[in-house]
Amino acid sequence: MPSANTASPAVDPAEVGLPQGEAKVAAVRSMFDTIAPRYDLVNRLMTFRMDVGWRQRAVSSLGLAPGSIVADLACGTGDFCFELERKGMTALGFDLSFGMLAAAPRPFARSQADVLRLPLADGSVDGVTCGFALRNFVELDGFFEELARVVRPGGRISLLDVAQPPNQLLRLGHAVYFGKVVPLVGGLISDKSAYSYLPKSVAYLPEPEALLDSLRSRGFADARRSLYSVGISQLFSGTRDRS
Repeated sequence: MPSANTASPAVDPAEVGLPQGEAKVAAVRSMFDTIAPRYDLVNRLMTFRMDVGWRQRAVSSLGLAPGSIVADLACGTGDFCFELERKGMTALGFDLSFGMLAAAPRPFARSQADVLRLPLADGSVDGVTCGFALRNFVELDGFFEELARVVRPGGRISLLDVAQPPNQLLRLGHAVYFGKVVPLVGGLISDKSAYSYLPKSVAYLPEPEALLDSLRSRGFADARRSLYSVGISQLFSGTRDRS
């Protein structure tokens, strides 16, 4: 039985046909390699460009000064890194998919890496950002432990992902849009199987309180959750404990 501090999914992903373990690693890498060329275009279309504002707010929530070193994990084509650089910070991008890194519209400091084994020294970064990737990681608890390792005491994290609106009517509309419209649009522009996977992948996410408990127990005692755009996006933020 998982403990209260273990960020286990609320639904068993295997029950909805989602891959586990190393099979998930291979599937996620292959999927993002495939959709990389049109990933940014589909993101802008399916979120009506709201994803741009969400990233801006996530970077602002770090509260870090210009010159700070921030690692962006699952950096993709560099959206978060470009926003960090715009705010005067030094961004270091890491992603499992080489295809995503190669599809970046302009150069930035980036490296192919597994977020559970980051090529960073202990306490070497002032902050971490991560956008829409928590559900793609094999082990969230291990990921949170790695965050605690690489972020200096007093450093900040800002983890952005999808969410379900708390309002029942909005939740129904969002389910239809995310489960039906997004796969249709993604399939027309990019890859049908990939954008059919994305709505299902929400099953990998633990309940918000379980995720917050896991963060708090792993070195981010003040971890909190914020909802954006009537609850279709969520941000988990926190400060690395000083002791």
